Amino acid sequence: MTGLGRAELAQRIARDIPEGSYVNLGIGAPTLVANHLPAGLEIILHTENGLLGMGPAPEPGLVDPDLINAGKQPVTALPGAAYFHHADSFGMMRGGHLDVCVLGAFQVSSSGDLANWSTGAPGAIPAVGGAMDLASGAKNVWVMTDLLTRDGASKLVAECSYPLTGVGCVSRVYTDRAIFDVTPDGFRVRELFGDTTLGELERLTALDLT
Repeated sequence: MTGLGRAELAQRIARDIPEGSYVNLGIGAPTLVANHLPAGLEIILHTENGLLGMGPAPEPGLVDPDLINAGKQPVTALPGAAYFHHADSFGMMRGGHLDVCVLGAFQVSSSGDLANWSTGAPGAIPAVGGAMDLASGAKNVWVMTDLLTRDGASKLVAECSYPLTGVGCVSRVYTDRAIFDVTPDGFRVRELFGDTTLGELERLTALDLT
């Protein structure tokens, strides 16, 4: 099967973000969404380390070392951007002021449970950051991830086997093979990419998909 690359998937996610939304992009692949927001739309990006109005990644040679996101990657600030204390930033996250957050994941269950901070393996480095606050506080939690792990296991599962970040919080999952909505009846395929078929997705995930 063929699917979308990371940049293509980030572009696809960016197209789904409504104008006027306040959005947090999680560490890793989700940060790529900032580079693909449609021109002319007002979408306000938030970083948990205290910036509202984040722009795309800076051009080579134009990096400001004082401007970074929560993953310590260099970013830009758009006109009108605001800087504030870390505690205020978490108040925005926990207080339901973010319309969308886009997070990575190790696993997402068919009931929308999210596991993205630890595999639970011995010696694994826990890295929850603000993910629990985002998962519980954002109005819409979207996941951006590959469908399969490097070992070929599905990241979409009936029940998560890894420690949970949030319970029943995920509403949509964007993968390299397809987009899935989380419904009361489990995962529903919203869009297929490349030559992927529903039957192949069911075989790879061992789930009944609609």
